[in-house]
Amino acid sequence: MPLPPAPGHRAAKLSAEAFLSSHNPKNVAAVNDDLNTAATATPAAAANGKARRSTPVATAQAAPATNSATRARGRKTPDTSPAAPAATAAASSATPTGKSATRRARNSRSGPKTLFVLDTNVLLHDPSSLFRFEEHDIFLPMVVLEELDNHKKGMTEVARNGRQVSRTLDSLVASQPADGLDKGLPLNATGQRSALGTLYFQTHALTAALPDSLPQGKADNQILGVVAALREQHKDREVVLVSKDINMRVKARALGLAAEDYQNDKVLEDGDLLYSGAMALPRDFWAKAGKHVESWQEGAITYYRVSGSVVDQLMINQFVYYEAPGEPNLYMRVTEIRDKTAVLKTLRDFGNPKNAVWGVSTRNREQNFAMNLLVNPEVDFVTLTGTAGTGKTLLALAAGLAQVLDERRYTEIIMTRATVSVGEDIGFLPGTEEEKMGPWMGALDDNLEFLAKGDGGNAGEWGRAATNELIRSRIKIKSMNFMRGRTFLNKYVIIDEAQNLTSKQMKTLITRAGPGTKIICMGNLAQIDTPYLTEGSSGLTYVVDRFKGWPHSGHITLARGERSRLADFASEVL
Repeated sequence: MPLPPAPGHRAAKLSAEAFLSSHNPKNVAAVNDDLNTAATATPAAAANGKARRSTPVATAQAAPATNSATRARGRKTPDTSPAAPAATAAASSATPTGKSATRRARNSRSGPKTLFVLDTNVLLHDPSSLFRFEEHDIFLPMVVLEELDNHKKGMTEVARNGRQVSRTLDSLVASQPADGLDKGLPLNATGQRSALGTLYFQTHALTAALPDSLPQGKADNQILGVVAALREQHKDREVVLVSKDINMRVKARALGLAAEDYQNDKVLEDGDLLYSGAMALPRDFWAKAGKHVESWQEGAITYYRVSGSVVDQLMINQFVYYEAPGEPNLYMRVTEIRDKTAVLKTLRDFGNPKNAVWGVSTRNREQNFAMNLLVNPEVDFVTLTGTAGTGKTLLALAAGLAQVLDERRYTEIIMTRATVSVGEDIGFLPGTEEEKMGPWMGALDDNLEFLAKGDGGNAGEWGRAATNELIRSRIKIKSMNFMRGRTFLNKYVIIDEAQNLTSKQMKTLITRAGPGTKIICMGNLAQIDTPYLTEGSSGLTYVVDRFKGWPHSGHITLARGERSRLADFASEVL
């Protein structure tokens, strides 16, 4: 016998008199009779139960009774209140519990389920998109299956996605009877519990009147015809075309059809909502929290334990700073959050020439935050974002060389980047893997020239030439295309131009990390050259949002450019 639903409200404590009376055998018999009577209760009785619960006195008595009735059904525990069964029946019929309640409420608000017609590019962009529409239904036109078949050949990312979608569709079809394809396939048949809708294939011809100016043989126009026909057939529900093709969506809206972009791959709708890694403390912070602040010192480092509403806004490894006129500035990092308190740790000032890392001193507040993350051995993953000229590559290289050559914490530096060109591709590049990657590593050469304190190629300056050779011997340039299956042990990995990577590519690179490896991802989200990525769907945005708050990761957005006054002005006005 299945258990009844949980009560809709918390039960009150059982009084001493009720507890003593529950052990009376006469009351036990009365409750058993009432349970049998409640099994055939009418809606009117349930309504009376609702009316009794609406009064304050009845509420106080019905709450423990409902709880007792639930126990009586599940474990045959006696109770004394004859109203308990009726109250339980009324509560179970009035308020569904768990996830089913949420779904019913959502369906009651939004009406019938929406029917989404997917374009081919959505499936090729995200092979798991079939299971991203929650309780709504999905329709695949026959021309979409034809286009999937045309794109499944080759070794490109699009071809791999096409083959994965074909395997997924084959698993869904195999899990259902062969004669039930026209009735739809449950999307959760293969274990995808979040997909509660139904998948429909086009099993017969669907035609709709489209303008004569649209060629009927084109695949996009055939899909539009299917959407128009479905809208005529299902007038009681909304039919929406989902496509990554902007022109496709424009044509659909011109024909009066509902069309949307695929939004599930976007981490953030607005780039301004991206986690910055730093937060300014309010001016009155110390005045409000002064009496409740604990502080202690370990060497040159000071710790503060603070409490209050500001703790709810903090994350592990987030930087906080206090700047007020007439008062000393204070820069700290969040090292611990427990209950309603947080521990803040003061930072090392890398702007002081005495603390320079490989000859590099930080020039602003955010650069100092970034350097504290880069040299921290407890932080395994660092992400740096910022506009051009903020010093991302220089800081990462300087920290890497100091920890590889001076501290011997890592064995070597591995540097890679996405090979996405700004303009026309220059074609085939001869040479080894490292030689092919050479033209893409101009930023590395520029920063190594600065770090070596010379041009590095002048044989007369043998000291600088030897230093430059030593530096280059500890830096390996690798291509992302050959990263699959590798494991990096005690390496310092720099992933440059990470804004051009997808979330799947980013996962492939980060999961290469073995014991003792540190990974630095950096890029400028305003300079995305990949045609199918935006600030919201970039792999760099994805990892910044997913890793925030992890104790062994950190992020900082570099705000001010330090390259030159010309570069700073160009970034603002161009």
